[in-house]
Amino acid sequence: MDAAPPEGERPDERPDERLRRWRMVLGEDGAEGTGRALTGRDAAMDGALTALYDGGKNPGGRGGAERSAGLGASAPSVARWLGDIRTYFPAPVVQVMQRDAIDRLGLSALLLEPEMLEAVEPDVHLVGTLLSLGKAMPETTRETARAVVRKVVDDLERRLATRTRATLTGALDRSARVARPRHRDIDWNRTIRANLKNYVSLPGREGREGGEGAEGREGAGTVIPERLVGYGRTDRSVKKDVILCVDQSGSMAASVVHAAVFGAVLASMRTLATRLVVFDTAVVDLTDQLDDPVDVLFGTQLGGGTDINRALAYCQSRITRPADTVVVLISDLHEGGIRDGMVRRAAAMKASGVRFVTLLALSDEGTPSYDREHAAALAALGFPAFACTPDLFPEVMAAAIGGRPLPIPDAGP
Repeated sequence: MDAAPPEGERPDERPDERLRRWRMVLGEDGAEGTGRALTGRDAAMDGALTALYDGGKNPGGRGGAERSAGLGASAPSVARWLGDIRTYFPAPVVQVMQRDAIDRLGLSALLLEPEMLEAVEPDVHLVGTLLSLGKAMPETTRETARAVVRKVVDDLERRLATRTRATLTGALDRSARVARPRHRDIDWNRTIRANLKNYVSLPGREGREGGEGAEGREGAGTVIPERLVGYGRTDRSVKKDVILCVDQSGSMAASVVHAAVFGAVLASMRTLATRLVVFDTAVVDLTDQLDDPVDVLFGTQLGGGTDINRALAYCQSRITRPADTVVVLISDLHEGGIRDGMVRRAAAMKASGVRFVTLLALSDEGTPSYDREHAAALAALGFPAFACTPDLFPEVMAAAIGGRPLPIPDAGP
């Protein structure tokens, strides 16, 4: 049995544990410096890390000066490696290592094999890689790929759908407030807050009856509601139109995945009329597929150029109720079309009463690469461009629907 660590020292702070961790960090080349040999599970973990991050070694014969892996070119060796990392590392780490393997080794081609897809840990970035393969994917792999995409989409819907519906339902209800509500439609909390200046004190019971010691004693007070605040009567009519205009260039893969999920959630709300438009140099309206975000995703084609002006022109042509419309442009703003046209169309939408929102990314990643000149031009029009996480998106939409200032993250430009 190991001896207990000295008082005040955690077990993971013991010298041998620190050496073990340094050995894992430094890799095989650090073995001599730490004097620590790895065995058992540690050795297996180190082998999996070495296969991917062992700089300068290239047993697979892929060539190149960059750090490369020792996975070899065969699918069986990659499949074994994928199984090992799922055994020894938690899911978030597995997803990072898979991403690194695809980026460093060009393993995208191996994802066209069903056996590979069954071995990987599904995540948003893997879905983006699969979608980018597009028509290159053989029919034998397509069904397996759909199953991988379905799992990721279902996980996202479970995480995001309930909160999104609740947040937007509240925003839509508040947007229907009326100044002369029926008695049953009065919002008493807001009515009381709006009339606190009309608070008056009433004499106590003793004062009214002239009882002993009643002089100067105050009774309960009341608020005189000079202005009533309430909600409009609930109905199922469409209150707002939402257009999601999504850049499907290769750098926007994660944003496309999240936009498809949110588009399906918004489309399920009866009080919203939701349209989903994706674009590169062409514009594709995927609104009729919003009942299934997997179909939406397989209707996209990641990669290619970008023509934001053309996409906004299409969206503008579909607006019938400007004052009740929210347009959300999700793009890094790297325009390949008419550079000034995008800004002019955004300005025209604002002038007509449309609420225009610009998101540089809709993902959990950090600050994306984007066109700062276009972002500044939109900001000058009152459309701040910022990256948005999926967890923040419901709040952004609620603010846009309610006509309130957008909850811009501190890290935004």
